[in-house]
Amino acid sequence: MTKPLADRIALVTGATRGLGRATALALAGEGAHVVAVGRTQGALEEIDDAVRSTGGSATLVPLDMRDYPGIYRLASTLNERYQRLDVLVGNAGVVGQRSPLDHIDPQNWDEVIAVNVTANWHLIRAMNALLRRSDAGRVALITSGAATNARAYSGAYSVSKSALNVLGQIYAAETSSTPVRVNLFNPGPTRTRMRALVMPGEDPMTLPTPEAVAEKILDLCLPSCAETGKLYDFPAGKFLEFLQPA
Repeated sequence: MTKPLADRIALVTGATRGLGRATALALAGEGAHVVAVGRTQGALEEIDDAVRSTGGSATLVPLDMRDYPGIYRLASTLNERYQRLDVLVGNAGVVGQRSPLDHIDPQNWDEVIAVNVTANWHLIRAMNALLRRSDAGRVALITSGAATNARAYSGAYSVSKSALNVLGQIYAAETSSTPVRVNLFNPGPTRTRMRALVMPGEDPMTLPTPEAVAEKILDLCLPSCAETGKLYDFPAGKFLEFLQPA
């Protein structure tokens, strides 16, 4: 039986650990060639081994998402090699300081916005033409419940994920008449290292695994996914409509 992502090219940022790693493996398991982006060569080689052990294939891209020229170099390489991109999963993200707004270090604020928002805009700008050449381009941007839950000390992270939601909605509107479908995905609390850093007293065994969450991200990446401009909320187990202005 042919796998649903056979011969498709899937780019995953933050692919070396946690949810990004699980998503990369899920995509490879369904036949996609995974372009795995991460900051460290050693971790990339580990995900490559994991992909190959399942019979899949991967291209490793060591890249800090703040290296914006590097994103365009990657797009150029994908254009030369494949002339298209079928799946884009914008997963890379940083939490930043959990401090009152007036105590956040400006450099830390800039890093959070750079990775969580600006890098995803550069990805869209660089990869849009390639995604439009696919017969079913699919984009999943990983957001957070913090985007709509303005708690004290959530600072730059909440602001960045709120901005990411709007970015995704705009891109979905701009591609609504094309084969590209763009959605946001809120994983909710997940058993990852990032979650453990934010909530050190939490029992990780009470949380869903990255592998369980990644199976739903996979659904947004399939050619059969017809939704666009929506938010899939994993804790709720359904798509949520964004509120539209009056």
